[in-house]
Amino acid sequence: MSLSRAKDLGLPLMNLVRLKGIPILEQLHLEERLLRTSSHNWCIVNDGTNVPTIVMGMSGKPAQLLELGPVMEDRVPVIKRFTGGGTVIVDKSTLFVSLICNKDDVPNVQPYPRSVMAWSGSLYGEVFKGINGFQLRENDYVFGDRKFGGNAQSIIRNRWIHHTSFLWDYNVRNMGYLKLPSRVPQYRKEITQISCVE
Repeated sequence: MSLSRAKDLGLPLMNLVRLKGIPILEQLHLEERLLRTSSHNWCIVNDGTNVPTIVMGMSGKPAQLLELGPVMEDRVPVIKRFTGGGTVIVDKSTLFVSLICNKDDVPNVQPYPRSVMAWSGSLYGEVFKGINGFQLRENDYVFGDRKFGGNAQSIIRNRWIHHTSFLWDYNVRNMGYLKLPSRVPQYRKEITQISCVE
């Protein structure tokens, strides 16, 4: 992406941190430190985490979101992040991208979740340009009707963080640790209803 195109998208100048296989808990600690103590903008990219780990949003309730028996039996680590968002199991096939920004450095983005999501959807629309079916649907990144990226955010004073877990592949067995959430985006409800009719 050219510098002029980046400016058109409202991208601020950012420090880039590239990681590979760092445990997600370490990454989250780094992100929270940078969000709260740095005055710079950051883009953190972590190519997978070596130990499969369940990550829950800060208000997530394990009994409602996890199959506790198998999680405890298999000793799967479970952590809560400092941001909202849903529950996901991450592993070596997950690409994490976190954007930490000063609100004044991204003037077209209001420090509210919908505004940050719309901005990130435009940004990733450029990244995935030419790939058929990419879009932001509600709070998910999808190819067609298939979700491949989930997001979480935290907004404090004059800064915000938007982090995404892109699931490039997944182990079906690991999905068994998660319960279906009681709240799902409307488009996923529609897909489930269509699948049941077919």
